[in-house]
Amino acid sequence: MAFAAIQASGCGNVNRALEELSDARHLSADLLVQFTRAADAANRSVMADTDAASVDFAREAEQAKQAVRKDVDTLRPLLQRLKFTPEEDLLKQFTDRYAQYDALDKTILELAVENTNLKAQRMSFGPAQAAADAFRDALQGAAPAAPKDEWRVKALVAGAISSVREIQVLQAPHIADPDDSAMSRLEQRMSASEADARSALASLTTLVQPASRARLTAATSALDQFMALNAQITGLSRRNTNVRSLALSLNQKRPLTTACDASLHALQDALAKRGYKPGRWE
Repeated sequence: MAFAAIQASGCGNVNRALEELSDARHLSADLLVQFTRAADAANRSVMADTDAASVDFAREAEQAKQAVRKDVDTLRPLLQRLKFTPEEDLLKQFTDRYAQYDALDKTILELAVENTNLKAQRMSFGPAQAAADAFRDALQGAAPAAPKDEWRVKALVAGAISSVREIQVLQAPHIADPDDSAMSRLEQRMSASEADARSALASLTTLVQPASRARLTAATSALDQFMALNAQITGLSRRNTNVRSLALSLNQKRPLTTACDASLHALQDALAKRGYKPGRWE
């Protein structure tokens, strides 16, 4: 294809045009590298298993996206000077697609660095586990006030401990589930189990020896602490930032990434076919 505006009217014009063509090819290659780097860093931010790593990868993604914007701003006027209209169109196609990608990516990264599901999981496996164990330990030493109540006390203690363990078991699916109605059903079961545990403690008050009542007080305190932690866990889980960021990455961001990548490869291919033959550009 001939481009009249870049006719070889002088050696200097040809050399300048060849230099600008080389620059355009270099910029288009770097643009693809930086876009790939940005997408990869964003994915690693979503999958990171620590807050620090997630923030670091998000920062890396933003730096790469700044490089993308810089390359675009440098390449656009270069293509205009060369009057490479098809390549200009391909660059515009990329920037239009990239604008959608960037808007979604910002939302994903904001969610990813919050890590609410990860924080809920750590709280469940850490402080909540410790509080549940403290509840169990306090109750296991409770002694009945009368021999006839021994098995009833044992049954109530076992039931109370089982109720707290049931809440622990329900925390994991709550953290993983993206559906609000499903989480509400799990919370209802948690509330029922809490009521059973507190009912058992109330019944034990009249059945244990006076010396064992301090254990019931300790158990009540541990249960209060456990339920306070459970409220924090379900609150973090409800925000679902890890689940949402992963879902957005897999379902909505992936096709945008593919489209942007295709535009950049097409641009590279078009520039690779450009060359100078005596008298004209092709």
